[in-house]
Amino acid sequence: MFRYLKSLFFLITCIFATSCQQNKKETISVINWSAAQNYYSQNIDIALNYLDSLEAEGMHGKKAKTYFALSRVAFKKAEPYASYLNPEVGHRANGPALPIYKEDTGKIIKPVGYQKIEESIYDHETTEADFTQELYVQKGMLSNLKKAIEKRELNPQRFFIATHQQLLRIVSLAISGFDTPVSHLGINETIVSLESLQTVYKSTIQNSIKLKNEKLDTDFNTNIEKAIAFINKNQDFDTFDRFTFTRDYVNPITRNWVDIRKSSALWEPINTTPFNFDAPTFFESDSFNLNYFTAAINQNPTEKQITLGKKLFSDPRLSENGKMACITCHLPNKGYADNIALNLDNQGKPLLRNTPTLINTAFQQSFFLDGRSNTLLDQISSVFTNDKEFNSDVHKFSNAILKDSTYTKLFKDAFGKISSNNTDVIKAISSYISTLNGFNSKFDKNIRGEENNFTDEEKLGYNLFMGKALCATCHFVPLTNGTVPPFFTETEKEVIGVPETAENKELDDDLGFYWSYKEELHKGMFKTPSIRNVALTAPYMHNGVYDNLEQVVEFYNLGGGGGLGFDLEHQTLPFDELNLTSEEQNALVAFMKTLTETITDNYN
Repeated sequence: MFRYLKSLFFLITCIFATSCQQNKKETISVINWSAAQNYYSQNIDIALNYLDSLEAEGMHGKKAKTYFALSRVAFKKAEPYASYLNPEVGHRANGPALPIYKEDTGKIIKPVGYQKIEESIYDHETTEADFTQELYVQKGMLSNLKKAIEKRELNPQRFFIATHQQLLRIVSLAISGFDTPVSHLGINETIVSLESLQTVYKSTIQNSIKLKNEKLDTDFNTNIEKAIAFINKNQDFDTFDRFTFTRDYVNPITRNWVDIRKSSALWEPINTTPFNFDAPTFFESDSFNLNYFTAAINQNPTEKQITLGKKLFSDPRLSENGKMACITCHLPNKGYADNIALNLDNQGKPLLRNTPTLINTAFQQSFFLDGRSNTLLDQISSVFTNDKEFNSDVHKFSNAILKDSTYTKLFKDAFGKISSNNTDVIKAISSYISTLNGFNSKFDKNIRGEENNFTDEEKLGYNLFMGKALCATCHFVPLTNGTVPPFFTETEKEVIGVPETAENKELDDDLGFYWSYKEELHKGMFKTPSIRNVALTAPYMHNGVYDNLEQVVEFYNLGGGGGLGFDLEHQTLPFDELNLTSEEQNALVAFMKTLTETITDNYN
């Protein structure tokens, strides 16, 4: 009897499991993804048609700006899926109007894309022949995007990732002016992105499956409509309240979106993208996937490896003369910087550049101020081999460390052995540095809605940072560094014209990234750093020229080096003055100070 009941139970279980699998398959199969895919494809066609109209109208035509805006509107509707499928082309089609150096050919490619066309139409500093060429290239890129859309079928994974990317574009790029630096159409285009999301959502998930939480559909659509209504109240670029819009209107949408993905059970997130798809907003302490930014050989370090790394971080015996450690220049109580314009090398002479903070340094795709290392491991290795720093062979382990029985145990616990080279040392230090992350500042807690103690001045500062002051077009929110959202495959470098002294009389002679290709384009080019904990890491700029944030803001307010009168043909910063009032400059500083937090670790 027991054997019979056991068999019956097994049979029922199998039938139930099969039924569940069938139901799940049926749930997924009833979604008509082709309607959404056609929507994306058709809008690329519309964007192309308006570019044809723009070409016929000419750069100086009365309807030129209208056709340009309409083409952009259609592109924004298609952008989520088109750019997801081909990130490089999608970014160039709607990226900065800057020349690009092609490493494979050694050639410099002229600026292309919507932002270059925008400059031509609004500033009229382009010949008609060049304008026609710009349109030709842009139409080619859009045609390539359309082919990608038609070739690859939309499915749950692609839809959820593409939408997540587009929501970040709204928060980081559209409302900051990055997308449309001249026309400032980005705020209105945010409405387009939200309406497009709503349209595609209704034609797929909402009309096809019943969510476990039936209220989600209503909340999601209502929150989109509230966000659009908020934008419609004020679309002025300089006065738009980005802080309130993000906290009270976009964040509820992203929270809904995460819940919809979970409730629909259509797709389980993968761990190969920059995002933690379970994070309810882009401002959580775990919104970004650290492994994505970490070299494959150093992902998911153990606590014992991190503990070892912390001890090594403070040990001067790693250097050849036994006098320099990582902590010599990166002091925890000084934001992991040193508050010195130029620290001293192992011979007591000034180093070439200011010490950058290590906080959130892991969320980058290039290291050192001149971008000469591609990974954190690479960067640490370079410190070992630099004759002005550790000056120790990266392949030779420190004899002093080898004789320390404490380290013998730590290495065996961390790596199962103590080797004769520094490979494990570098991996351990990198693992520790990767824990020095901060996303729980006063700003983060306020933008998430956990606290409500932002002052009016701090709120104004954020709105200026994201708008009129143009800070966020290089220091991308929420990381506030130069790693470009939403793909995070590159960390930008800029030419801003930093002076030699705080008197702003002469251009500093440090050539920065020029070392790499010896191109005029790169003279004075440096990586865009994070400004998190910036209040703790004075002095500022690659040469430590400015002692306080007020001086930094004034430099940008004057238009950078170009605004100061330096001859900078390739400055990537606009030469024009920002015309910020004293009140606005003070507000910017007040906001930046809200990015301060005490970074602690649990590896004692």
